[in-house]
Amino acid sequence: MKISPKTMGIIYLIMGAFFTYVAILSVDETMWNITTMVLALFATLETGVGIRLIAIHIRQKRNNKT
Repeated sequence: MKISPKTMGIIYLIMGAFFTYVAILSVDETMWNITTMVLALFATLETGVGIRLIAIHIRQKRNNKT
């Protein structure tokens, strides 16, 4: 069974939100520790991939209508 880009995009956006939440929790005194920076990097990448997959889904849906 093939998973649609929309489903994968939603999963990636949820993972990005989760990594953002964990990064916020990992801040102790300052934001500039390695754990927070790595989690923020992962959150950024996951969110970007999620947005791109949802854009692909919208583009495919628009092309199928014509």
